[in-house]
Amino acid sequence: MAGRNGKKTVGSLVLSLGVCVVAAGVAYVFIPHDDSKEPQVKRVDYRIELLTARRAASYPVAAPTGLPTAWKPTSVRYQGDPNEAWHLGFLDPDGQYVAVEQSTDKPVRFIDDASQGAEETSRTQTIGGESWQRYKGEKYDALVLKQKGSTTMVTGTAGFGQLTKMAEALEMKKEKTS
Repeated sequence: MAGRNGKKTVGSLVLSLGVCVVAAGVAYVFIPHDDSKEPQVKRVDYRIELLTARRAASYPVAAPTGLPTAWKPTSVRYQGDPNEAWHLGFLDPDGQYVAVEQSTDKPVRFIDDASQGAEETSRTQTIGGESWQRYKGEKYDALVLKQKGSTTMVTGTAGFGQLTKMAEALEMKKEKTS
């Protein structure tokens, strides 16, 4: 008797598994889904983090003003000691990544990390009366402004045209603390 019941149990298990696989296949075929779309990146509000960073940082913190709403802020963070660092990431209207990066870290190390290994070129461009150095990389390009006490960089997958638009929109401010 035990042998017969064992066969029934295994047979029932295989039959049940087959029914589940068929049901899953039918659901997959008939339930609409679109695998071609990439997931939507959520827009972030960076105003509070910006105000906090502008109060805490030892340097004027950069953020864009007047950019069209087609520029989508996607990430923000401020890190205090030991090396202060400000990050503000965007998707440009074409879906390319553009980031504003600032730090008090050693410029060579900071630029290499934030630009993912981009190399300094011989080209500079004047933006807002300041000379920005161009960096070219396999993944990211960058515009770099070295200032006393900090380095500001606009970097990302976007071309120099979009990086320049971001750099032109930057306002560097330091908030007074009470």
